[in-house]
Amino acid sequence: MTYRRAAIPALVGGLLLTALLWWAGASANALHLPGTTDVIGGQAAAELQRWLTPWSYDPPASVQPGAEVSGGIGDTAGAASANYLALYTTAMQIRFGAVFAFFVLGALLLVRRLPPVRGRVPAALLALWAWGLVAGTLAVTVSAPWLIASGGHGSYRFLPQLSSVIASGRQVLVGAALVAAAVTVLAARVTAKGAGPLPQEVIPTRAARLAATVGTAVVALSLVVLSYQSVAAALQQISPNIGLLAEPGDLLRQWLLLGGWSGPGGTTPLGDWLLYRATDVLLLVVVWWALRRMPGLLTRATVPAMAVGAVCATVLGLLASQLLRMAMDGASLHWELLRLSGGIGEGVPAALTCGLVAGVAAAVTLRVAAGRTEPTDSAASGQATTRP
Repeated sequence: MTYRRAAIPALVGGLLLTALLWWAGASANALHLPGTTDVIGGQAAAELQRWLTPWSYDPPASVQPGAEVSGGIGDTAGAASANYLALYTTAMQIRFGAVFAFFVLGALLLVRRLPPVRGRVPAALLALWAWGLVAGTLAVTVSAPWLIASGGHGSYRFLPQLSSVIASGRQVLVGAALVAAAVTVLAARVTAKGAGPLPQEVIPTRAARLAATVGTAVVALSLVVLSYQSVAAALQQISPNIGLLAEPGDLLRQWLLLGGWSGPGGTTPLGDWLLYRATDVLLLVVVWWALRRMPGLLTRATVPAMAVGAVCATVLGLLASQLLRMAMDGASLHWELLRLSGGIGEGVPAALTCGLVAGVAAAVTLRVAAGRTEPTDSAASGQATTRP
């Protein structure tokens, strides 16, 4: 599929994702209406408020006009409050603009290299869904400095504050990204009509399996080694005194750890520990299976396409493991659905980092292994043709 055909569904999906997130943020005001807590309960209303606030244009009380500003008197305090409000508005403008830009860029590559035609529709839908979460996380990240500054204490523990902001708003992204991905796929199927036959690379099975194994090993490094309790604690405690960039431990955990490699609390039998590890096994299985199928699904297994595809595969593995964890916790603890869903979407920054490295490693391995396989296959076929 050409870039011109892929641009239309990418733009449609980006506009829809941005609109859905803006609508979700605007709906946060409804939770303050009288009677809302009577309908859904006070705890549920507070949880939904926490989910929707990162996408709301309504500023918090600390930056609203009339709020007290430390060290300010009269007109000076009012001017400072207005400046903080302008910073908050700028942060939200950057956030929504970045959501649109990041989604369009990734969707353009995915739709072109993984067009949703016969046999590729489920893969394209899942990849675009995962990329929607990545786009939202990147948008929150690039807009975080303005949001932190709007609170009036941007120079205090900046990196821990940045880590906290990046971790917000992910629950809303899961649903909004799924809807945007579905509409993008529908639009891409329309624009793909009459595009002609798609190119298809012949990938040796052994090379594809080896590439998937190498890529999965990179993801397992973060999931098993870096996420191990003692290693994660060591990362958390990194705190060099370098001014604004001091205490990077929280941010490093956010961008390097896919989970927590530790058993359930207390002394538990081996069977329960293995059941607790089932979510991690599921993540690695999803990543390996996706990387194994990816070279055959892509119209051309380029390094950028494999890298973005590996990021999407890692995010999908995270979502699958988190849904399984929700089912296990819900069956054993009987928690409410909103409380169970609080952890959905965690680990996307780490999935982005590890997925990019895994995709590049898989692409390089695929090229090397396929290059070694092709001469052997050609020699074997040549011998076969010269036999009488």
